[in-house]
Amino acid sequence: MRVFVAGAGGAIGRRLVPQLVSRGHRVVASTRSEEKLDQLRALGAEPVVMDGLNAFQVGEVVARAEPDVVVHQMSALADMSNLRRFDKEFAVTNELRTKGIDYLLAAAEAAGGRRFVVQSYTGWPNIREGGPVKTEDDPLDPNPPAQQSESLAAIRYLERAVLDAPLEGVVLRYGSFYGPGASGPLVELVRARKMPIVGSGSGIWSWIHIDDAAAATVAAAESRATGIYNVVDDDPAPVSEWLPYFAEAVGAKPPRHVPVWLARVAAGEVGVSAMTRIRGSSNAKAKRELGWQPTWSSWRDGFRQGLDDEERAAA
Repeated sequence: MRVFVAGAGGAIGRRLVPQLVSRGHRVVASTRSEEKLDQLRALGAEPVVMDGLNAFQVGEVVARAEPDVVVHQMSALADMSNLRRFDKEFAVTNELRTKGIDYLLAAAEAAGGRRFVVQSYTGWPNIREGGPVKTEDDPLDPNPPAQQSESLAAIRYLERAVLDAPLEGVVLRYGSFYGPGASGPLVELVRARKMPIVGSGSGIWSWIHIDDAAAATVAAAESRATGIYNVVDDDPAPVSEWLPYFAEAVGAKPPRHVPVWLARVAAGEVGVSAMTRIRGSSNAKAKRELGWQPTWSSWRDGFRQGLDDEERAAA
């Protein structure tokens, strides 16, 4: 197939393009940065520069690509050191999930595309009530922390836009990424002991190795299935379990423990919620309908063996 990957210069795009190429697909890969063109070309793609918030440019680039499948992986790096500014740090990503999705969907339809696969997220958007693990049938959080309300609204918009479009729409709700090119900021926080266990550390996280996320995206591009899919490993776990394990795996000191009240002062409700209240996600639907199986079925093995050498090296 002819596959257009928007935002291919990001962490998942750099792992996705080689997998698509190895499956025999012709890949046109976009990036906002001219400096990444040679990198994408070396991965086997035809690289192009595209600003996902420039409607004219999106239409022109996608029309030239004549894709069968369009994959939306556009996002912008966020500084997670101040969770009180969560929505502000994700402002550009939220634009790419609203204006950007509208531009890309319109371009895909105009170019005769058949299928559209989009990056979404699972974890903190899950409803924070009931059992510890949620499926795609469970609602998103009706009352997120105030500092995440704009970001959750953008996720809702993105997902609805894709499912309502006159294309075969697939929404991939990725879990928290780790692996080569994806773990660096987390490693730095943990080694600096800036990521403590808050309260009992009962927030449930679902992880996914970056290569497994890419493999699920290939499966979604090649399938005829449509809808929403959680792309996570088999082992959702509380912060109190995975965070000390991660620290040990990267040669860091054990994480500190802080009370909820102190975390609320330092990181606001977003930080407290992530560490104490969020729910994990089930991957059963993705495995069943997309025929996908994560190579790293648990972060326990992935943290030990699935990071790159620099991430695993002791501080």
